[in-house]
Amino acid sequence: MSAPIDFYFDFSSPYGYFASERIDALADRHGRAVMWHAIVLDAQFQPQGGVKIPAALMRSEYVKRDTERTAAFLGIPYKEPAHYPVHTEHAARAFQWLSDRNPDEARAFAHAVFRAYFVEGRNIAETGVLLEIADTLKIDREEVADAFTDSATKARIKAEIDLAEARGVFGSPFFIVEGEAFWGNDRLAQLERWLEKGPF
Repeated sequence: MSAPIDFYFDFSSPYGYFASERIDALADRHGRAVMWHAIVLDAQFQPQGGVKIPAALMRSEYVKRDTERTAAFLGIPYKEPAHYPVHTEHAARAFQWLSDRNPDEARAFAHAVFRAYFVEGRNIAETGVLLEIADTLKIDREEVADAFTDSATKARIKAEIDLAEARGVFGSPFFIVEGEAFWGNDRLAQLERWLEKGPF
């Protein structure tokens, strides 16, 4: 079987959200699986003092217009969040806990979290919102609540973030297939071209 596509995302990234709505269909067209990885960009970059896109830029008028325009162009529902950016550690931990047990369930949770934030305007930094999402998906509420603070789950998400950094991941969305890295929702066309015809 062909190598899977690794898809890295932060739940507060609008471009990560757009990619999450497209990557599985793209992969299906080429017989590839997708491995979803939640990361927390602040946790990844701040301790190492690395370079990241400044939060001020992500709140700029350009990005505000670009996200609206991109959503309209792609036909993806989108509403600018009232709270931006938000901390996504709890969402990432819950996703990781689910992913280690049931990747399909974790993917459904990720879609629901992204849509809660970028369509419904809910504050996904609030654990109550995440637990309501778990309820809607019939995922055990108490187990998800435990995942927010469980030391093993914290260690797992830290390991995911450390591995992402080691692989050169520096933003959301970020894709790796067959050792080739693609950064950004606007690189999906190049990624698909790579899957169709091989290396450039």
